[in-house]
Formats: sequence, C-alpha cells, structure tokens
Amino acid sequence: MTIGQADVLWRPEDDYKVKPTLKEGDIYRPDILKVVETAIDSLSGKLRELSLDIHDHPELRYEERYAHDAYTSFLEKHGFEVTRHHLLETAWVATYTHGLGGRVLGVNSEMDALPGIGHACGHNLIGIAGVAVACAAKAAMEQLNIDGKVILLGTPAEEGGIGKVKLWERGAYKEMDACLMCHPGPGPLHSISLSSCLAVIRLEIDYSGHTAHAALSPWEGKNALDAAVLAYTNIALLRQQIKPTHRVHGIIQGHDWAQSIIPDNSKMYYYIRAPTTVEAEETLKRVVPCFEAAALATGTKVKVNRGHTGNELVQNKVLGDELSDVVRKKYGVIDYEYGISGASTDFGNISYLMPGLHPGFSIPTVPGGGNHTPAFTDSARSQAAHDACLAVSKALAHVGMRVITDGGFLQQVKDAFKERKNRM
Repeated sequence: MTIGQADVLWRPEDDYKVKPTLKEGDIYRPDILKVVETAIDSLSGKLRELSLDIHDHPELRYEERYAHDAYTSFLEKHGFEVTRHHLLETAWVATYTHGLGGRVLGVNSEMDALPGIGHACGHNLIGIAGVAVACAAKAAMEQLNIDGKVILLGTPAEEGGIGKVKLWERGAYKEMDACLMCHPGPGPLHSISLSSCLAVIRLEIDYSGHTAHAALSPWEGKNALDAAVLAYTNIALLRQQIKPTHRVHGIIQGHDWAQSIIPDNSKMYYYIRAPTTVEAEETLKRVVPCFEAAALATGTKVKVNRGHTGNELVQNKVLGDELSDVVRKKYGVIDYEYGISGASTDFGNISYLMPGLHPGFSIPTVPGGGNHTPAFTDSARSQAAHDACLAVSKALAHVGMRVITDGGFLQQVKDAFKERKNRM
C-alpha cells in the first residue's frame, strides 16, 4: 500500500508506518538536513517525556508556571541561554548564537491548555516542536560552523489571551528575521497543511435591567436574561443569511440569579470569525444590531464592548514553498484544506507584522474527536502524534536553517511579505 495524495483522515487504526509516495529530486543543503534529522531523532525520547509531562500538567492561559519551569530547565540543560519570566510572567526565551553576526531565526512554543479538557488543542506537541526546531538549528550551526542565531520564544495564553500579541508589543520579536511554529489537528495520513485560519473579532456584551419578584410583580422588572436569550435567538436566525465560511458563536453568563427574581444582569461573550479580517468586520456590522434589538425589545440597556481582533494567518509564500519542497521529498504530502483552517490563532497577528510560517500537521483522531474535545486530548499524547510532530519539526528546522544560511532566500521571504502586506 502506498499513499499518493492527501484524501482521507488519519485514524488511530491506520498503519502510519506505511510510508507515503515521495517526490524525487534534490533539496537545499542535504548536509544540514542530515544534522537536523540526527539531532531530533537523538532527542526523541527526552522530547516525548517532556511532552507527556506537560500533557499531564495542563494549565490555563497565563497560569503556565509548571510548563514555564519544565521548558526552561530542559533548554538550559541543552546549552541555551535562557531568560525566565520574559516580558510576561509565564513567558520565556531561549537563545543560541554561533559566530559573529548572522541571521536570526525565530521559533514559538505554546504552553496553555483548555478548561476542563486539558491539552485538547495539542499545545504539548506545539511546545516540543519549538524545542526540537531550536535544538536542531543549534546542532546544525555547531557542527557545520554556521554563523547565526535562533530565538525560541515560549508564548503563553494562545487560547483567548493573545499572548503573542502582548509579547510583540513588548518587543519580543524585534530581532527575528522570520518566525516559525506548527499546530496539530485532524488531517490525512502524513499530511502537513499550509492552510490559513479564520480572523476573529471578540465581543463582550452586558445587559442591565431591573429586578422584581418573578411571581408577585414581574411587570415591575426588566429582564436582562430575556435580552440575552433574545439576542442569542436573533443571531441564530442571522446565521442563515451569512456566508457558510463565517462563524458567529458565544455563551451567556450572569450572577446572583434565582428562579424567583427577574434577572437584572446578563453577560454574553461572542466570537465573530471569517476567512479575512475585512470579512469579519462586515459580519460584525450585522451582528451588533442583534444585541441592540434585544435591548430595545426588553427595555434593558446594552453595552457592546469590542475586544481584541485576531488576524487570519498569512503563510509566507517563499517559506511555504520551501517547506512544501522538503516535505514532499522527505516526509509526506502537503494539503491546503485541513490544519487549523476553521479555527483562529494569535500567530495570525504576528504573520501580519513579520514573515511567518505556521503549518498544521495531522495526527490520528477518532470521528468527532477533533480539536477542543476530550478525544483530541487523548490523541495529543499518542506515540503516532509524537512521531508526526517530529517529522514536521525536521521540515521546519530545515526551512529555518535556509533562513539563516541563504541571504538571497531570506530577501525573497521579506519581499514576499512586503508584497502581501501591500495587498491587504
């Protein structure tokens, strides 16, 4: 059996040891890839232990203290200069420099988990992928006497906390020529995805009303919960008229509610997502009146507070083409459909600001067990997921080393970034 194209989702029962049909041809600097592969393979056991340790200690956004200590200790032992609590309490940075001058490769490792379901987005894998790329780049620079620098940034709070944006604002990315990371998800066997993701606009909506006895004198009340329910229904009806590639979703909360009291408060948290930031802004214009109309109908007051906007991923074409080349010749297949195409990431904002690459990589999942499910939490600790993580790490490290060693290539990367930025 051979696999020639990305056409089916990878399931746990599939034999992933069956190799895909690879493309023939040369790659850039095979001597570098040899060092990269040897370095990552030699660390596989220790990276597996680190991944499972992080997986067994899930922490929410900005609470990643165990992960912070585990990653920084690991990197110190492997010869990196480490700064703990870098610009944010649970952020960190590990750097390695060889020679004088040289170009600078940036890499990201995420750490946070999800409420109640742990590492259901596989950030334990993202974390060790960043470590693997940085360690492989270090080995290549040392063994092949290549001048350059790698900066591995531990980024907290991807899950709704915009940790990377806050780090950017504090200057954490300013030295990097390009930045790389990756993300697991469902997808075809041996596939690495160069899809984008959805832009997202975050809203917090507050309704205020007036309490009353719900049985004795309900007419004296103004029901803030009714307003939230009505807004929720308005948006549910609106969905029929928005594009199928757009998403509008949220939750309702409140405090001091009781069955016998007309609620005088309610709060809603909503996300508006679309393939581009421009499209998300257009859908926002249709969503806000849904909240306002509910207030009018219930006699309550509403405040619609806009939070941070997350941009879609802009995959740098030159970096993506280089990744595609080495993946197809050495590791697997490229797709443009899966990855995190239906989700969002704060790395999207980074990709708007500097050259970046954020491929997805497939791991085996059960039906209905994609990202943000308990089943994906289980998938993210499997041996197969670990092996897939190391494969994409090797490819990314090879791309990163071309950034460091090939000035003409890096200029093409920067030119592609500027061209895309001018078209936004």
